[in-house]
Amino acid sequence: MNRKYTHWPARWITALGLIAVLVANASLSLAQVAGPVQVLVETVREDVFRDKAEALGTLRANESVELTVNVTETITALHFEDGQRVEANQVLVEMTSAEESAQLQEEQTNVREAKRQLDRIQRLVTAGTASESVLDERQRDYDAAQARLIAVRSRLKDRVVKAPFAGQVGLRNISAGALVRPGDLITTLTDDTRMKLDFTVPAVFLPSLQRALPIVATTRAYREREFRGQVVSIDNQVDPVTRAIAVRAILPNDEQLLRQGMLMQITLFMNERRGLVISEESLLPEGRTNYVMVASPRDDQLIAEKRQVTVASRRRGEVEISQGLAIGERVITHGAFRVQDGSPVLVNAGAGEAAALVKPPTSNP
Repeated sequence: MNRKYTHWPARWITALGLIAVLVANASLSLAQVAGPVQVLVETVREDVFRDKAEALGTLRANESVELTVNVTETITALHFEDGQRVEANQVLVEMTSAEESAQLQEEQTNVREAKRQLDRIQRLVTAGTASESVLDERQRDYDAAQARLIAVRSRLKDRVVKAPFAGQVGLRNISAGALVRPGDLITTLTDDTRMKLDFTVPAVFLPSLQRALPIVATTRAYREREFRGQVVSIDNQVDPVTRAIAVRAILPNDEQLLRQGMLMQITLFMNERRGLVISEESLLPEGRTNYVMVASPRDDQLIAEKRQVTVASRRRGEVEISQGLAIGERVITHGAFRVQDGSPVLVNAGAGEAAALVKPPTSNP
């Protein structure tokens, strides 16, 4: 099959080249006639940045216990109501103890009598009218009487339920006159003056985890409230399945709004530092690389300079720059897509502010 090749005459190629040169010169002339592009700029500033991790956690009371009994006995008196706040060592429940009270009086009498006999024999031994063996026997009787008294007091104590710490009792599960057995639940007691918040974070944050890190917690029950606390402890091992580590924080609960078992959304702040900050709209992303247009003063005018920057972290509307900028420099926030590297720009500002922008930025001492 025959193919025909078309050869462009040399004069045509020369003509096309001249046309391209004329178009480029015309564009440059138009740009010069149009003058500098008006832009908006911002000054690179230094601000506090913190890394953050988000998690879900469950609230636990600072102290929590289920109150039960140790003996099988009948309830004679209840000294609390549902949801009541009680003090430490306050008596909550009394059970039948008539027999133990009588035994207590009997043993107290036996102890007093044993003590009286011991003192009498000690005087006789001192006078030489009694033997040491009789003294040892009376000492044994006195010690045995004291032991029996302690045992009776212990049994009597088992028939009274006291609050081990100050807090709020839950719902009452028994009534006066009920027969209870060991392990029967009477009520719950929680110390909710402050709450424990347990949650997990990925192990990649382990180098930044430490005590006293601040947290902010929210819950759907109180949508408009933020509860602030801090980390108090970190687990000693990473979960081999989830590759996460357990963290515990403490939240003050002076208003008693938080309850045990509530689900909380947590923001944990770590690695606080100072860094250079610009607005996110100043970035010009090209693939995986970010650029900004810097308005640099040159010969009494501002020249756009395209500069590559490294973004360290982001937050709402702002980015932290770790490389590529210096504090006090001005970056273009609006109009960056209409200027080219090396082209003059005009800051849309008042006369005094525009004159100040032309001056080189001064570094902080």
